[in-house]
Amino acid sequence: MGKEKLKVGEISKPRFEFRSFGQDFNKQAERMARLSVPIPEKLRVRHSPESYIMSRTNDINNTKIRDGKMDIKTYVQTVDGLEQWNPLTKTEFPISVNFLKSDIFPAFQVELPVFEKREYTMDEFLAMVKEHPDLQAVSVVKERFGYMVNDTICEMGNILINGAKVITINSESTELDDIKKTVIDIGLDDLENINYLQAIKRVIGWIDKSLAN
Repeated sequence: MGKEKLKVGEISKPRFEFRSFGQDFNKQAERMARLSVPIPEKLRVRHSPESYIMSRTNDINNTKIRDGKMDIKTYVQTVDGLEQWNPLTKTEFPISVNFLKSDIFPAFQVELPVFEKREYTMDEFLAMVKEHPDLQAVSVVKERFGYMVNDTICEMGNILINGAKVITINSESTELDDIKKTVIDIGLDDLENINYLQAIKRVIGWIDKSLAN
């Protein structure tokens, strides 16, 4: 069987990813743009305000609110230094209390709060998060520039994490060898692989470690 053909902006089976965060990836971004094949114009630049729900006790479930939906990806495994993540759910608000108990709060790996309603709006859910001692909603505003290099979905992004500006750069695919080649071709091989959960925790002070540069 041949490789799965990836398309920017579409969900596929679990993907492997190399991603890093820092202050300066100009040289790598220039190489990425030069090596990229053409992609649809609507996917060249994307803007999105999001809220990541951070948990002090969770490092495997990436949970965020975007476009009024709760979006959860979960860590699967690491192979050759590349992390594989699998989309779990994308749920619109209001969310039923049963789903909060069965899927959402278990993803945070924290003690369940007291539920007093049958369903919760986004604002009501964020109020519960604010009251929970192990959770924090973090504003993440993204400006993402999309590319396609060696059949991998790539991006360079300007990211505001609670107003702090950082840069991210990545390559993702279902095929490990394609990412490995892209990492070398773009010049990312001497950078630390940092996922969004780790980057946000470093920025807000939950992890005492700097970003890649």
